Amino acid sequence: MPGSRYVNVEGWSSKQVASWLREQGFREYVDLLCSKHRLDGASLLCLSEADLRSPPLEIKVLGDIKRLMLALRRLQRQHAALTHSGSEVSTLSPMHTGAVCNGFAEGGRRDYQHSNGVRSITTVGDEHSTGYSNGKRKQNGVRLDPEYWKTALSTLYAMLVCGVTSFVMVLVHERVPDMRTYPPLPDIFLDSVPRIPWAFAMAEACGVVLGFLLLLVLLMHKHRSILFRRLCSLMGTVFLLRCVTMFVTSLSVPGHHLQCSGKVYGDTWAKVQRALDIWTGFGMSLTGVHTCGDYMFSGHTVVLTMLNFFVTEYTPHNWNFIHTMSWVLNLFGIFFILAAHEHYSIDVFIAFYITTRLFLYYHTLANTQAYHHSRRARIWFPLFSFFECNVTGTVPNEYCWPFSKPAFMKIFIG
Repeated sequence: MPGSRYVNVEGWSSKQVASWLREQGFREYVDLLCSKHRLDGASLLCLSEADLRSPPLEIKVLGDIKRLMLALRRLQRQHAALTHSGSEVSTLSPMHTGAVCNGFAEGGRRDYQHSNGVRSITTVGDEHSTGYSNGKRKQNGVRLDPEYWKTALSTLYAMLVCGVTSFVMVLVHERVPDMRTYPPLPDIFLDSVPRIPWAFAMAEACGVVLGFLLLLVLLMHKHRSILFRRLCSLMGTVFLLRCVTMFVTSLSVPGHHLQCSGKVYGDTWAKVQRALDIWTGFGMSLTGVHTCGDYMFSGHTVVLTMLNFFVTEYTPHNWNFIHTMSWVLNLFGIFFILAAHEHYSIDVFIAFYITTRLFLYYHTLANTQAYHHSRRARIWFPLFSFFECNVTGTVPNEYCWPFSKPAFMKIFIG
């Protein structure tokens, strides 16, 4: 955007103000400010936060008020600098937030320099361009920092949680209720649907197919580091919650076909070895892992649902076949878990509800950046705030080849 455009902001018409509002991402306020109240350039420069909050405007969304004021202050500074210098300076892009992240202001910092008597203003770390600046990804005003070190930390977090979950599964197996004293609880679905012996293996097969599908999406997605970081963060958090729920209350075995009884593993080392067996086998019966007592809530349902949501979220909306297949695998997998009588219906329902809610809450906070304006969100979701502080806006579904071209291809293709 040419810097000279801002010299005559005072002379802008309502149409030019409307154009500026659309460029800054405030399309929904064009009618209110320009059509209804005939805001022109001179009145735009005089606009204050009190004007936005008070009648007759009365904008109700706090985040919109703050972002609009940031854009107005930038416009006022640009107009003042260009008016006083009479020269064109570099433009400033929108600052999405003023929060501090990793010790730096997210909105970027401004460097003031004098060159040939002309004062120029440069925004560092907040460019409105595509590419890398200071090692950080910018695209159309949205920061999409890959931050591989955070992705590595999230991977370590998920692996540690899986290890803790495996150890807790060993502990709950030791105190499985005796089936003679505590028979299976009444369950509408399990009492109505006969058991299918091979159904649990089919449920795990659905999970494997969904896993390969998501792996392909991760490999080809342009922002794979952010996606994988989010996957590990959410998976780790849900399974950490599962550790608590299955440890505090031991449900009776859901079916007489399960030969479950309290198993004492002896010393701590024997428990650790058993936990390692569960961990390395991913807790799947396909790998020979059989556990008892880890019922509330269903880990298989968590994995199926989380994989499905990531596949459908991070693929284009018009990929209807992929989305349909993902949902079919998810729902059929859940049905097979129940048809195998490996979990109570409440185990599956709670697992599906918790997984979907956490996924939606996480992505709503990430896409709206609401945590920047809420101290409570930063306190209750510290892990989220840490992983997402350098990712602003919605991650676009863009794909690219994950591997660099071999040398011989570069010679012929260029």
